Amino acid sequence: MLMLSCELSTLRVLVVDDHELTRLTLQLVFSGQENIQVVGLASNGEEAIEMVKRCHPDVIILDLQMPVMDGWSASSHIKAISPNTQILAYSSVEDTSILETTAMPSFDNFCRKDVSTTELIALVRQLGQRAGDGSVAG
Repeated sequence: MLMLSCELSTLRVLVVDDHELTRLTLQLVFSGQENIQVVGLASNGEEAIEMVKRCHPDVIILDLQMPVMDGWSASSHIKAISPNTQILAYSSVEDTSILETTAMPSFDNFCRKDVSTTELIALVRQLGQRAGDGSVAG
């Protein structure tokens, strides 16, 4: 029973980025954190949508610029199938005003790729709390 309660309090994170090194680095960073589990890695938006259906993440770290399907397109599909999943737009895009006007309705927050590791972890935890407040276990 104790393991079950631990499982329920674990924040489930999906990492989506077309650069393998970024995916693996983020997986490594989050795997060392208490109560955070990386439930999947995807390299494009289409893979992310499939992973959401299978893994039911609480938070998605979603790169915006990827081949096959970009983060903007993927985010709207993800919100349609899993509205309580929190999506963090994770990008090296310089002009954040473009992001705020065109993409933010599907994203719960935005983070530049040059953010510190500590800030990224704190942001994911914050989004995870939001996901927990609004989601129904299923």
